[in-house]
Amino acid sequence: MTIPAFLSTLFFLFNDQSFLGMRQPSLDGNLAVHEMSLEDRYSNTSVNEVFKDNILLTTHYMKGDSIDPRRIDWKEVEKPLEYSFILKPGQTFAFHDDVLPEYKEKVAKTTNAHFNMQEGFKSDGYLAGDGVCHLASLLYWTAKDAALEVNAPTNHNFAKIPEIPNEFDVAIYNDASKNTINQLQNLYVTNNKLFPILISFDYNGKTLKVSAKEDKSTLTYLQ
Repeated sequence: MTIPAFLSTLFFLFNDQSFLGMRQPSLDGNLAVHEMSLEDRYSNTSVNEVFKDNILLTTHYMKGDSIDPRRIDWKEVEKPLEYSFILKPGQTFAFHDDVLPEYKEKVAKTTNAHFNMQEGFKSDGYLAGDGVCHLASLLYWTAKDAALEVNAPTNHNFAKIPEIPNEFDVAIYNDASKNTINQLQNLYVTNNKLFPILISFDYNGKTLKVSAKEDKSTLTYLQ
C-alpha cells in the first residue's frame, strides 16, 4: 500500500462512527437521541395514563423535586419539563439504588425513586409503578447508541414496550425485601469516555426525548 493510500485509509477509519465503538456527535452535539410518545404506552386509555404518570413522576424524583406522596398535583407532574445530569468519566447511573456489588463505589446518580405507592406511584390494579420500565428502556437504547457502557441484566421479554427495539427492553423492579431481584432488575449506565457525558430528558407534553452528548461546560476531562 502506498503512503497516500495508507493515509486515506487511516482518515476513513477515524471518521467512521463505528471505528472502535466510537460515535461522532451530530450537528447539535448529541452522541445519541431517541424518543417515545407518552400517549402510546398502552392500548387502554386509563392504563396508559397510569404508565404516563409513573414515567413523569420518576423524572421529577430524578430532578430532586420536593414531592408529597399524599398530595401529588398530577397536572403539575404532567407539564412539559427539561432535566439534565452529568456523568463524569468512570461514573455510573443506576435506575434505582439497590445495585450490584461491582457498582457500589461507582454510582453517582439514580432516579431517587423506588416506584411504590408510598412514594405516590400509581397502580393499574396489578403493580405499582407500571411504566417505569419504558423510561429505563428509552434510556438504555440512547446510552447504548451513544456507545456508553450499559448493563441491563433482565430483559422485559414478558411484555413488548412500544417504540423501543426488543433488544433494549429492560425490566425494573424494587422491593425492600428482595435485594437480589432488585439488583438484577436495574439499569446501569457507565461513562466509559474520557470526557463528561450530559444525559438529558425533554418532555414536550406528548413526547419524551432522551439524549446523550459530550458536555463541554465543565473542565473535568481526564479527571
